[in-house]
Amino acid sequence: MSAETHSPVREPLHRPAGLAGFASDWASDQRTFKNVSWGKAMMWIFLLSDTFVFGCFLIAYMSARMSTAVPWPNPSEVFALHIGGSDVPLILIAIMTFVLITSSGTMAMAVNYGYRHDRRKTALLMLITALFGATFVGMQAFEWTKLISEGVRPWGNPWGAPQFGSTFFMITGFHGTHVTIGVIFLLIIARKVWRGDFDTGKAGFFTSRKGQYEIVEITGLYWHFVDLVWVFIFAFFYLW
Repeated sequence: MSAETHSPVREPLHRPAGLAGFASDWASDQRTFKNVSWGKAMMWIFLLSDTFVFGCFLIAYMSARMSTAVPWPNPSEVFALHIGGSDVPLILIAIMTFVLITSSGTMAMAVNYGYRHDRRKTALLMLITALFGATFVGMQAFEWTKLISEGVRPWGNPWGAPQFGSTFFMITGFHGTHVTIGVIFLLIIARKVWRGDFDTGKAGFFTSRKGQYEIVEITGLYWHFVDLVWVFIFAFFYLW
């Protein structure tokens, strides 16, 4: 008597409906991040949390500005530069904004060439992006030095409401720290790209898997976020 062997038949997995299905997706990671790497997913989660932090800072700024009885300083006067015998309002801020927005374009091009495995163009564009970022931080340091020399402090300023100094230094300083960290990270990844670590699969941070240029895109996500936050800071501090 011959015995027939039968391969076991797997029953299809059914997704629970409603709230139970939502909880099942996120708890077991079967669908939520199925087509997304953990690196990219964790960067999105970090950026979401950072959005709340910057949001709280800007809400605190609005609350302080609208609740103070002392007149708020005029941005056109506070952030003006004396050039050619006259005060030019917001000229430095306009250049800073142009530099940072331009860096988003070079970063996007770096991501594009990264996925084409053109390591030289990718590394070059990342270095240009880092240069733009360092230029922005340098101009921000000049702006801080100018305001401090004119008497602006976290506890007061010569133009009006004392809350101006504390909110300005806190928010722009926090953003400048983000830009500085981004510049350092850009330089590290650009060096790895230039050496060909992603093509050879050389062991190390972010380079253990051959051909994985996704870290360039993850760096780009962070950089675009920093640029986007600056747009809100620019609108709240310098245009309001």
